[in-house]
Amino acid sequence: MSDGERHRPFEDRRLLVVSTNYAPEVTGIGPYATQLAEHWAQSGARVRALTGMPHYPSWRLDEAYRSVWRTVEVRGGVGVHRRRHYVPSRQSALRRAAFEVSVLATGLLAPPPGRPDAVIAQMPSLAGGVIGARLARRHRVPYIPVVQDLMGAAAAQSGIRGGNRAATLAAAAERYALSGATLVGVIHESFVPRVTALGVDPGRIRTVPNWTHVQGPTADRAATRARLGWDPATSVLLHSGNMGLKQGLEVLVDTARLAPDLRVVLMGDGNQRDALRTRAEGLPNVDFLEPAGAGEFTDILAAADVLAVTQRASVLDMSVPSKLTSYFVSGRPVVASVADEGGTADEVRRSGAGVLVAPEDPAALLEAVRKLAADPVAAGELGAEGPAYVARHLSREAGLARFDDLMTEALDGRGSTGR
Repeated sequence: MSDGERHRPFEDRRLLVVSTNYAPEVTGIGPYATQLAEHWAQSGARVRALTGMPHYPSWRLDEAYRSVWRTVEVRGGVGVHRRRHYVPSRQSALRRAAFEVSVLATGLLAPPPGRPDAVIAQMPSLAGGVIGARLARRHRVPYIPVVQDLMGAAAAQSGIRGGNRAATLAAAAERYALSGATLVGVIHESFVPRVTALGVDPGRIRTVPNWTHVQGPTADRAATRARLGWDPATSVLLHSGNMGLKQGLEVLVDTARLAPDLRVVLMGDGNQRDALRTRAEGLPNVDFLEPAGAGEFTDILAAADVLAVTQRASVLDMSVPSKLTSYFVSGRPVVASVADEGGTADEVRRSGAGVLVAPEDPAALLEAVRKLAADPVAAGELGAEGPAYVARHLSREAGLARFDDLMTEALDGRGSTGR
């Protein structure tokens, strides 16, 4: 593809992006759906996004949308069609099913008008994948689901109540959403075996990694620590992002209990935040911060000494946390308390920017943090690998270019539709 074609490769194409999450959400898959849609709009396409009401990661409906049932906004040249849905404040298999059903119903009953030339859907949610498949089949156009998480595996591995029964139903919905796709994008190659098991020809699977959607840190590190009240002599272990079941964040609270001289910071929101607060009662070295705005997010990451990514031991092949792309750009070393055979461990190893420890093991996590604190030169060298890895593999330009290639292949008919 020439530079000119890459600049405006989809002139006047009508593209529909289906994603339950979208701006103004700033974590999870929302930023990726938003930046992708706006990128295509800037390339000359007529882009519409079908999405829900902002609610993530707090799992509370955004105040500005509480009286809204249907709306159309224009953001970054994209027509954003929002549909109301149920938002569960606590997670269980039944509540998650109700969420998905409500997204499915409102999306199918009131899709954006007109016939798109192609449909791309971000998965999760399951409903978004099914909606994308149905609309593409209705209009007989190419369909590209992008697997960010595998919900069937998530239900089985995350520890959610009623998960085993939900896993069977979720896998059936995933099979429907994926099996007839023109092409299937996956954000990490570790997803390929499970996607293949859902009926997708490996020849139709393309790896399209997430990119770093935040800017690098700009503020003075010492000044940020002082503003946050972090003692220069105290090691700070920070986790940023969703506080859900699959993260297994109890290990961080338990690590703080073992080490009163270590400050553990949990920044973000999620359905497990209250339970974690309860677990941390009486621990003065555990702080809870609200999600940071875009202007200070990476500055806060860079002010920490070590960044933590944690998952339950059962989480293997259903998720690679999007927070890693932000962690890497911050230039701080990462300690990953995750299963050694999972995709998250693969990504940390590949980056060279972190160390792995056994999941759900506070003592192992603490030992790794202590080693980094004892050797700041080695810790700095480890952290410096993150921005270098981002520059090589995870830049926004490279990530969006991969999606341009994916869409071009689908529109040119080089992928088999299976219809």
